[in-house]
Amino acid sequence: MIGKLQTVWVVLTSLFKTRRCTRRGKLIRVWGSLQVIGDVRLGERVRIRATHLPVELAAGPGAMIEIGERCYINSGVSIGAQERVTIGKNCAIGNYSLIMDSDFHSLDDHTQPGVAAPVVLEDNVWLGARVTVLKGVRIGRGAVVAAGAVVTRDVPPCALVGGVPARLIRFLEKSEK
Repeated sequence: MIGKLQTVWVVLTSLFKTRRCTRRGKLIRVWGSLQVIGDVRLGERVRIRATHLPVELAAGPGAMIEIGERCYINSGVSIGAQERVTIGKNCAIGNYSLIMDSDFHSLDDHTQPGVAAPVVLEDNVWLGARVTVLKGVRIGRGAVVAAGAVVTRDVPPCALVGGVPARLIRFLEKSEK
């Protein structure tokens, strides 16, 4: 009986916490604090575990953040979009990671907006803890980004990258799913 009540409580609080999302799929689960600003779209069965620090999903005017089904987002993650951030299906994003499609201000004049370029994480991507993904990056299907890496350029599918800036470590074996 207690287990059923806890599940019902998580379902109801998750609906409340995602109320500001433009679109949300079924069976979303949110534990902890979620901050949503702008056009944010969540797929089915997205899980957000923000128990240590809030997860921030912020899209500016005319921008959009889209997170595919069965993604897992951990505590302290910040995703900011001035144009578009797209995260595919079955992705995992580690603690304190940062994904942003813009510098959010010009280098010359901090009152002016910076250049934006869309960020895309294809399906089955895994970002370790404290990964930073910068504007204009596409991370290929099945790629893994090691903890603490700063991704400044595209990552090929099924690649393991790490470092600052992120560099190819090796290619991963393709698994049949």
